[in-house]
Amino acid sequence: MTREWIYYMAKMIIMYEQPMDKVGFEKYYFDVHVPLGKKIPNITNNSVHHVIQSQNTNLDLYLITVLEFENMEKLTEAFASPEAKAAEEDGVNLFKYVNPPIITIVE
Repeated sequence: MTREWIYYMAKMIIMYEQPMDKVGFEKYYFDVHVPLGKKIPNITNNSVHHVIQSQNTNLDLYLITVLEFENMEKLTEAFASPEAKAAEEDGVNLFKYVNPPIITIVE
């Protein structure tokens, strides 16, 4: 039996470790950074998840954000936009609360 892999979309997965200041991080992230992120074009779905448990890692993960796009072309186009650049530039403001996130792009 041959197993065929089917790719439906491209995703950017952003993983934050435990913040140094949870209250400050949560307030800034949800009140300022998320609204900027929602302006990025071509996002077909987005979600934010608080990590309850992780296994097989030394990372102390706290929050994972998933941005979904129709395909890699749409993701690449989105992150060349002024809206994405604004969200990226704002990301440094989070660093007073949390270390820079781990960012992965999957297809």
